[in-house]
Amino acid sequence: MKKSQHKKVVLAYSGGLDTSAIIPWLKENYNFEVIAFVADIGQSKQDLDEINQKSIHSGASSCYIADLKEEFIEDYVYPILKTGALYEGSYLLGTAMARPIIAKKQVELALNINANALCHGATGKGNDQVRFEMAYAALAPHLRIIAPWREWHLNSRESLLKYLHQKNISTTATVEKIYSKDENAWHISTEGGLLENPWNRSNKDCWSWTVDPEDAPNQPEYVSLILKSGCVISVNNINLKPSKCVEMLNKLGSKHGIGRIDIVENRLVGMKSRGCYETPGGTIIMTAIKALEQLVLDRESFQWREKLALEMSSVVYDGRWFTPIRESLQAAANSLSQQITGEVVLKLFKGVVTAIQKKSPYSLYSEEYATFGKDEVYKQSDADGFIRLFSLSSRIRAQNALK
Repeated sequence: MKKSQHKKVVLAYSGGLDTSAIIPWLKENYNFEVIAFVADIGQSKQDLDEINQKSIHSGASSCYIADLKEEFIEDYVYPILKTGALYEGSYLLGTAMARPIIAKKQVELALNINANALCHGATGKGNDQVRFEMAYAALAPHLRIIAPWREWHLNSRESLLKYLHQKNISTTATVEKIYSKDENAWHISTEGGLLENPWNRSNKDCWSWTVDPEDAPNQPEYVSLILKSGCVISVNNINLKPSKCVEMLNKLGSKHGIGRIDIVENRLVGMKSRGCYETPGGTIIMTAIKALEQLVLDRESFQWREKLALEMSSVVYDGRWFTPIRESLQAAANSLSQQITGEVVLKLFKGVVTAIQKKSPYSLYSEEYATFGKDEVYKQSDADGFIRLFSLSSRIRAQNALK
């Protein structure tokens, strides 16, 4: 391979199987000083405590660790929750929302140290390569991009394990448990291994946070959330920062087996892939938001929010974060969320979260109008003229058919 003249490359480093192999590979194949960048967005603390030493042992000249947990939840997760985005109806976009903030901070470091290139460990089959490089293009189009999975001869997880063994670099992955896991403060995902065959049932190795709903407590637990403008600000009457709200709800949800999905999804690059995703706190929050939307949004606004959710799910999944369309959709969702304020009580039981009580000062629900009993506010005869006008086109069409 031809040697590059670039001198510094900033690698988005996780310490996992792929990026552990990338550092020595970069040093072997490019004349680069490798700087490892680690985004702390809520992954295992033990990993972060060891990651600096591991990156240096692997050949990096330095390792930067940025604490982004609060910014990730407050500026990336909470805004998307206001849109109601669920990719293909079930995925709460945990990995997709994390990539823009990682890429942004990686670019900022590269510009600060006058690096020449950016590198990521995403494979040539996945979505993350697009997400990273969409962000790079929007924020630093002049920097070179190195994507080892699209270049090197290491064509499988097994070959990576062999390469790392030759380099005497440790990894927690094994041939038997060769899952690809992505963890942050919002969720954890598991792919690969036995999950590559959709006929195989997931086993305990495919789940990391949540208990099996069958093994969850036999008694339900109730949690109260207070929301302001579409954002959770209090859990069980305790005011908390966004990251702490999510942390607390993750613990509660995991205990009751909340937020598990085992899905086959359509990747951006065209293939289907299977993953087991755990988003316990996020599932609870989304349920609470939807409960208040039912009270507050009129029919047309609710339908518009549904359309926003569908469009935003693709925009975020595809990595189009730093684009006008994402900003436009977000502005619309923020407008609709201004009155998504109130309290919701949720029941957690055996993998299911149910909103059982809800109230809002902006509620459009009126018991006076909705009651099946006697009321003094609704004149039922008014519906006669409404129905005649609403059905007018159908009436004319039927009359024409009789001619």
